[in-house]
Amino acid sequence: MIPFDKLTPEARRKVSSVLSQTTLFRRMPLYVGQCDPELYRFLVRHPDVVVGVWEELGISEFRMAENESGTFRAVEGDSTAGTAEFLYQDDETHVVYCEGGYRGPLLAKPIRGRALLILKTGYVQQPDGRYYITSRLDTFTQIDNATVEFLTRTFQPLVGHVVDNNFLQTSAFVGSLSRTAETNHRGVQRLAGRLHRVRPEIRREFATLAREVAERSTRQVSHEEPAPVGVRTVAKPIARRY
Repeated sequence: MIPFDKLTPEARRKVSSVLSQTTLFRRMPLYVGQCDPELYRFLVRHPDVVVGVWEELGISEFRMAENESGTFRAVEGDSTAGTAEFLYQDDETHVVYCEGGYRGPLLAKPIRGRALLILKTGYVQQPDGRYYITSRLDTFTQIDNATVEFLTRTFQPLVGHVVDNNFLQTSAFVGSLSRTAETNHRGVQRLAGRLHRVRPEIRREFATLAREVAERSTRQVSHEEPAPVGVRTVAKPIARRY
């Protein structure tokens, strides 16, 4: 699951520190949805772009920005603050290490902890050239000074279904953004220019990708041919380069 042999010594230390003292493990529901593979990977590796779009659309109070070291700093009002960094990434696997704290009305005192996120992704190309993304997210969480009573009565009921829904809704939003780029890439490019918390070069890359998604979609539509009556088409696995 985790490519330890490809991690740096510091990354292995962080992974081991969470895995050796995991307080909670959760596997999110499997998500399957249509999305351009290149745009999908870009948005996974630049979560500040997704959060920036939410901010621009006024649908979330979550804020995120990337610092010079490549670590992402995130805050949500006065309740949540933390950092996230990618320890490893390839086409099918992303390993993210997080540290942070949370305070809320149901908690007697703030909690702090660390988490390891393992995102596994599969890609399937349909006969019409479009791609479907399959995503599965595993989370390993280490909570400081957690008691059994706290975990069973407060934390799991409070967080469990929320994180499941957040993962599914975020995945669906990425797919929706991909489909919007297919039909209105100029609108997505204008949106990219307004993401003031995102580095300029990342905004430009996002805008370029939006145009490329539209171009690929146009080529797919122009090459579509109806299958003869009685002939069944079968989805084929994506080429290895994805």
